[in-house]
Amino acid sequence: MAQSNIKVAVQKFGNFLSSMVMPNIGAFIAWGLITALFIPTGFFPNESLAKLVDPMVKYLLPLLIGYTGGKLVHDQRGGVVGAIATMGVIVGSDIPMFLGAMIMGPLGGYIIKKFDQFIEGKVKTGFEMLINNFSAGILGGILAILAFLGVSPAVDGFTGALVVGVDWMIAHGLLPLTSILIEPAKILFLNNAINHGILSPIGAEQIRTNGQSILLLLETNPGPGLGILLAYCFFGKGTAKQSAPGAAIIHFIGGIHEIYFPYVLMRPLLIIAAILGGMSGVFTFVLLGGGLQAVASPGSILAILAATPGNAGSYVANISGVLVAAVVSFIVGSLILKTGKQSEDLDEAARKMQEMKGKKSSVAGSFTKQQGEVPASVQKIVFACDAGMGSSAMGASLLRKKVKQADLNISVTNTAISNIPSDAQIVITQEELTPRAQNKVPDAYHISVDNFLSSPEYDKLIDQLKNDHTTSKAEEEKRVSAENNTDSNDGLLKEENVFLNQHFSSKEEAIRFAGSVLVKGGYVEENYVEAMIDRDNMTSTYMGNDVAIPHGTEEAKKNVLRSGFTVIQVPEGVDFDGEKVRLIFGIAGKDGTHLEILSGIAITCSDMDNIEKMVHAKSAKELMAIIQSN
Repeated sequence: MAQSNIKVAVQKFGNFLSSMVMPNIGAFIAWGLITALFIPTGFFPNESLAKLVDPMVKYLLPLLIGYTGGKLVHDQRGGVVGAIATMGVIVGSDIPMFLGAMIMGPLGGYIIKKFDQFIEGKVKTGFEMLINNFSAGILGGILAILAFLGVSPAVDGFTGALVVGVDWMIAHGLLPLTSILIEPAKILFLNNAINHGILSPIGAEQIRTNGQSILLLLETNPGPGLGILLAYCFFGKGTAKQSAPGAAIIHFIGGIHEIYFPYVLMRPLLIIAAILGGMSGVFTFVLLGGGLQAVASPGSILAILAATPGNAGSYVANISGVLVAAVVSFIVGSLILKTGKQSEDLDEAARKMQEMKGKKSSVAGSFTKQQGEVPASVQKIVFACDAGMGSSAMGASLLRKKVKQADLNISVTNTAISNIPSDAQIVITQEELTPRAQNKVPDAYHISVDNFLSSPEYDKLIDQLKNDHTTSKAEEEKRVSAENNTDSNDGLLKEENVFLNQHFSSKEEAIRFAGSVLVKGGYVEENYVEAMIDRDNMTSTYMGNDVAIPHGTEEAKKNVLRSGFTVIQVPEGVDFDGEKVRLIFGIAGKDGTHLEILSGIAITCSDMDNIEKMVHAKSAKELMAIIQSN
């Protein structure tokens, strides 16, 4: 458990570093292009235009990083104070202060955030702008001075030590050994802490002094991943072999390295192929004098070629390093695949990859099994989620309304994935849960959605069903009867369980608050709260339209004493895996008694006008009235 917590903490740290750098990659590329074109050794040497190079790398890039880091912590005010504080480390040093910006930007955002929280509700009307402006200026100025006097010299010393260490490794031919750390780190999504926290800052300094840096090739080299994917093309089995060619193109040309991670996870020994391929590539770069004169992002062969210095020797070195890495990883990967038993469950490996990443993967959908056409004569559509008490119920309510409006006699129900009936013809799940649903009912037509409240897949499905539907009258009467016989449960939504103007620093804090309300209200046992955290870690409970519905796992149903709700208004929003959530509905459902009110909430929240009304509601009664009016 401790090791898992450490890994998650490092992943979060790496993701945070990445979040400061990635939005500004365009600026890095602009600087790299100007450097490549106009410095004395560039493609078109120009003394006047080359004057842009130093100010961009010394001032523009660190300021952008510092502003972004502060904004991540406390929005616009955090960004401004973070940028002011970053100026202190910039002026206090002669080297590009990327590391200093990554420290002072978030620190500035944090300090102004704590100040704003401290004075909240204490500022007299009419003095808000005065306090806001002067507090940002004063605190930013103080942090800039502290950065100039203390942080800048410390970062200077640390960076100098790292540069000496890198030079020593290069001089003694040990740089290839970094692949032992970097290649596994990529698979574990820890590479951002290494790449953006250490390699890029040192690399930028090396570019400024030497015109290029080999460090920018250590993590971005697509060769090791390409070799592994090519090995699957020739010696893989089943879905893995069929999908490997497409994945290789996405990886090598598109630069999306994470697409090959599930292939390694299916056969963990392949990490040896990645390490040996990486080491061989780095050795080749060192031997032939390879390097880049700008950050290559993403790690595409096209980006690497664009950032390669404009001479034949550099192109030969960089291309050779990529090819050698690919050949070595292909040979080693082929031996591993031919001599060992392979797992063919690529979907499961993709799911594990997302769990390790700690958030939704942009390429996970590439591994989902291809679907055929919507079946003819559809009678039963099933929404499924882990527990069957929250997201699936809301999705089913919305689609049921659309089915009714389209005059289609089709049953729409919801359930837990483990209880999906074998006769389900269409199964709708969140994208991360689709592989589990496919394993449960492989013959059904599966639809993946990432927004249960306003997915375009609903209307698309309705259009497909309009021309071909038949449902028995008995089946439809049974469904309608079940809906009409549901007892009214408006009493589940109580005024004392509605909380306005709440503030949370993280989704976990928000979920725990919702869980504590359910515990205090006697709806659930205390350990249900941890199950709510587990459920959200499994698949985000973000529903779309700024709404989240945290609830427990299927196993935690036994901890529900009676159905209950809590509604939490968060006007400033709280981050749920990159999505801003302003309304939180904490749910505890028992024996389906919560489904009627949940259906009403779903329909209400499908309209953004209603969302805005609830977010700006001034009382619990006003918010409840908006829900109950639908």
